[in-house]
This record gives sequence, structure tokens and C-alpha cells, in this order.
Amino acid sequence: MPKRLSKDINEMAAFVVASSTSAPDEKPHFEIEVAKNPAAVELGRLGGLKGGKARAVKLAPEKRREIAKKAALARWSKKEQ
Repeated sequence: MPKRLSKDINEMAAFVVASSTSAPDEKPHFEIEVAKNPAAVELGRLGGLKGGKARAVKLAPEKRREIAKKAALARWSKKEQ
């Protein structure tokens, strides 16, 4: 389970106010940085790389075809903006 941020609620509130009241090109006076665990990042990437292929192998051809038709319909039925 990931650790929670141990930031003070007042510091978080100040960050929200500073970021919402500053100009778009202007950064707030401070930023909250969250350190990512490199091992967890690598595991997530590994799962993401093989996830779609592994799912496709498990699906029946009819189900794969149904999903592809639905995706094509969604992709091509969008109106140009």
C-alpha cells in the first residue's frame, strides 16, 4: 500500500489557493513533489506493455471482433470540431 503524503492540511490548502489565484504562466511560490518508487514505476510499465497482448490472447475471436467493431464505431462516428 502506498504511503500517504504527510503534508499539513494548511499547507495543502495554501497550495490550492496559490495555484488557483496565480496567473496561468506564473508558478505558485512552492510546489508539492511526490517521490515515485522506481521499482513500482518499472512494474507498472511492465504490466502496461504486456497487458493488451495478454488480454487479446485470452479473448475469443468473436469477442475480439465485437470489441474492435465498437472501437471503430466510436473512433469514426465522432464529429470533427
